Amino acid sequence: MTETAGLQIDTGLKHFVETEVLPGLDVSADRLWSGLSTLVQEFSPQNRALLDKRDLIQSQIDDWHKSNRDVPHDRAAYKAFLEEIGYLVPEGPDFEIETENTDPEIATVPGPQLVVPATNARFVLNAANARWGSLYDGLYGTDAMGGPPPADGFDDGRGARVVARAAVFLDEVFPVTGTSHAKAGAYRIEAGRLTVDGMDLVAPDAFAGHTGAAEDPATVVLRNNGLHVELVFDRAHPIGKTTPSGLADVRMESAVSAIVDCEDSVACVDAADKVLAYRTWLGLMRGDLEETFEKGGKTMTRRLNPDRRYTAPDGSDLTLKGRALLLVRNVGHLMTTPAILDRNGEEVFEGLMDAMLTVLIAMHDLKKSAGPRNSARGSVYVVKPKMHGPEEVAFADAIFGHVEDVLGLPRHTVKLGVMDEERRTSVNLKECIRAAKHRVCFINTGFLDRTGDEIHTSMEAGPFSRKDFIKGKGWITAYENRNVDIGLECGFSGRAQIGKGMWAAPDRMAEMLEQKIAHPRAGANCAWVPSPTAATLHATHYHRVDVMAVQDRLARGGRRAHVEALLDIPLAAYRKWTADQIRREVENNAQGILGYVVRWIDQGVGCSKVPDINDVALMEDRATCRISAQHITNWLHHDVVSQDEVMEILQSMARVVDRQNADDAQYEPMGPGFDGVAFQAACDLVFLGREQPSGYTEPVLHQRRQERKAQS
Repeated sequence: MTETAGLQIDTGLKHFVETEVLPGLDVSADRLWSGLSTLVQEFSPQNRALLDKRDLIQSQIDDWHKSNRDVPHDRAAYKAFLEEIGYLVPEGPDFEIETENTDPEIATVPGPQLVVPATNARFVLNAANARWGSLYDGLYGTDAMGGPPPADGFDDGRGARVVARAAVFLDEVFPVTGTSHAKAGAYRIEAGRLTVDGMDLVAPDAFAGHTGAAEDPATVVLRNNGLHVELVFDRAHPIGKTTPSGLADVRMESAVSAIVDCEDSVACVDAADKVLAYRTWLGLMRGDLEETFEKGGKTMTRRLNPDRRYTAPDGSDLTLKGRALLLVRNVGHLMTTPAILDRNGEEVFEGLMDAMLTVLIAMHDLKKSAGPRNSARGSVYVVKPKMHGPEEVAFADAIFGHVEDVLGLPRHTVKLGVMDEERRTSVNLKECIRAAKHRVCFINTGFLDRTGDEIHTSMEAGPFSRKDFIKGKGWITAYENRNVDIGLECGFSGRAQIGKGMWAAPDRMAEMLEQKIAHPRAGANCAWVPSPTAATLHATHYHRVDVMAVQDRLARGGRRAHVEALLDIPLAAYRKWTADQIRREVENNAQGILGYVVRWIDQGVGCSKVPDINDVALMEDRATCRISAQHITNWLHHDVVSQDEVMEILQSMARVVDRQNADDAQYEPMGPGFDGVAFQAACDLVFLGREQPSGYTEPVLHQRRQERKAQS
């Protein structure tokens, strides 16, 4: 550690900031560290007070449920109680957000959004470059058309079905008068308009540009609902030579935005981990991030894609961004970090460090005057998770105001994304938005964290339903609808994003295509997907649904749900489960926890594609782990299952997870001794679940990961 401005700063972190981040910026090291020291000194007491308030409110709610456990639930009395203790605050008059200088990807272009761990440069580059993706590849290489892709070689029949399926999409979104894209023989640009076999598009304005000769273009770009589709022609290509027009690929504008995550999908427990995450963000903001790796026996180097250039219909130059607009997700208000110690030798709040350093790094993008930029509007986009109510959102707003002052940035340069994933935020959403109305750019529902918080908040109310049944409860629909409705009430349309959560099954694209169109139909102008391929497939939904028109219609209809619906606790109405049903539920939860935690603790992998109990691969992060752990904790607390039974199931499922990871050379089995740090971490999450603040997994995971790193 090195003492600077009253702080003890990890020497590696300090060296990284001063030798890699600060060069090229008009910010001195003295100014930075002094400003961070002031931020820590002035804001830490309020941060602690807000966390203490969480604990106080939780104890009051626990006591209320204990006192009312033997009487029928009185919804009116419960709501009045929450108002009395300040959990539910009065809703103020109508207003609209005043956020300015948001980029089109935030304000006016609906589309898929990726979330990617900041600690994995290769994955981050994939996400940033997922702005464009091949529809042909997405259909051929997944189960999107109903069956798995072939294991070996190229299947001509499947390839033909892909071409036909893509042509159906083009006919639906970009119809041609009198013919079909499947039959088209020649695409030409004549007098600034696109013709297909001499016939016009039904909507001629959909033609946005081209490359190559007008009479025989190499590419044609079409536009619909703000998104672009590129038709690639190459008669020498194995696919192009089979089509009348030489159409070799259909490339979709896909992930228009991506969140570079320093929170749920990473395992950052010390300064070295944080430097890894910050260095990736730095490479993105400077535009020079690259990663070299081995694939298929070949060495490959991946870099950020350049912008794409075309000739517009009027002959002028058309430039389209080649990369997703990047947001960075900071950690929440809860955790501290050993990377920096304050004047008292105590760990500083990690969220304060994240705020200063991620915005500092983003200044490399802000200072650019030419070339590819992340934000063309001069904004920095920070997503802030796991905030509880308006006070905590106002606190985040004040933090970024201080950061802007220290770094010499205009007020509200930093735009704030508010995750609507904690119960106290959901029920007070309008006031949470008001607390950051000059910088809020994003609200997003998160079913998993929201459910985990629901279980922990109402732990004393009784046993919860099985997880699949919780999803069917009315409060979930109310939660999702109300998030959209309040966002529209507050003027988000055309100015900010209203988002929906993750599709968690990355290998089930046919099912995603069937179900996830519900998100744009619900008025969400972004929704999370687990991969670049999923983004390309999900992009088809935003062509089929005009989200801005949906928002306009919904905005005229008023709220579809009120706060009373959100306060409807999803307890089990029918509790006479069989022993097999109980065991199956606990096994499913335990297997998910173990499959995720063992890689988090032993390998530092913060987000994993984990096979579930049926060997179906699901995306797991701290949110999924939280709900699974809290669910078992709730059933333990209400004697649905015993501690001995849970321990036996944990050991049984650990054997399953060991089998599922048998081919991983880096994997260390949990059995037969079940005495390793990873297995103990999973036990802590379950057996000590009631003691965890808000049911969060971070305290246990961080402690146990640090212990495991020390062993190594």
